[in-house]
Amino acid sequence: MTVQSTRPHFDAPARTIREVDYGFFGPDSPTWKVWTNATAVIGFQRSVVLEHFDPALTAAVADVQGIYTDPRGRLDHTFAYFLIAAVADSRMAIEAAEHLMTVHAQATGVEPITGKRYSANNPASQLWIHVTGWHSVLKCYEVFGPGPLSAEEERRYWAECVIAAELQTCKPSDVPSSRAEVRDYFAEMRPKLCSSERAHQAMHYLLHTPRDRGFKLWSGSRLVAPAAIATLPQWMRTIGGFDHPGIVDLGYRIPMKVAIKALGNETAKQAVLGNFLGPMTARLYREHLDAGTPQHPVTVTPAEAKQRYGRAARPNASAS
Repeated sequence: MTVQSTRPHFDAPARTIREVDYGFFGPDSPTWKVWTNATAVIGFQRSVVLEHFDPALTAAVADVQGIYTDPRGRLDHTFAYFLIAAVADSRMAIEAAEHLMTVHAQATGVEPITGKRYSANNPASQLWIHVTGWHSVLKCYEVFGPGPLSAEEERRYWAECVIAAELQTCKPSDVPSSRAEVRDYFAEMRPKLCSSERAHQAMHYLLHTPRDRGFKLWSGSRLVAPAAIATLPQWMRTIGGFDHPGIVDLGYRIPMKVAIKALGNETAKQAVLGNFLGPMTARLYREHLDAGTPQHPVTVTPAEAKQRYGRAARPNASAS
């Protein structure tokens, strides 16, 4: 086994969240609506657990050890990146994506189940992260939040999911663009997914983080976990070894919906983001709420943003 990095790290952005434009989606988009709802916290825990059904991603996480040495920091940085892609301006999004790909390029090694080399930037693994993230956040929005989007909003949401995938190594043509295509993608992926001792350890660590990692993360993970598990299909719950009785699903739904409704209060929501996920996420969300009209009140495409703000447009930009 060889690993080129001990801890890929996503640094806090130096800029504020929305200075130059409205990013890729804009204030009226379903992406802004879904990703800034409090249910995104449940969807996020769901998605980071599901990542570990991909053996290459399990190997990367196990070799780097970041979720064990600094679980709160890793969760904070990861959710912050998703939030930037969803609601930040295009300059921050491009700079964050390029930085993340640079640090991911250092995370390489050998996946022990197959003996094949893995890379955190592998397009197939990046696609699994992307689809499980966007699907999980929408699923939890539907179950514990306002409910299903309108047909037009859902069409736009999946179209926006394809756009956001352009920030990483995914091939846009491979990204599902509808709920039906998401189902097809999961059906195609299921024979390729597996659990293992290291996957089991990571999934349970994220669902029930030990108390020695801090009271806030310990308690927060346990409050959110039953809700996240309740939204998963039976086969994932069984293979992951975290199934619980159906009565827990039913008993947890109403209290969680009440709690989410209470978090419509922005002060309460910011407190949850800061206490459970961390300071970077809390800072970016606060900036999102406080941001006024950007310099250019328009949306742009990732291709346009890369041309304006990408590393190729910044000749003096560091490669690290």
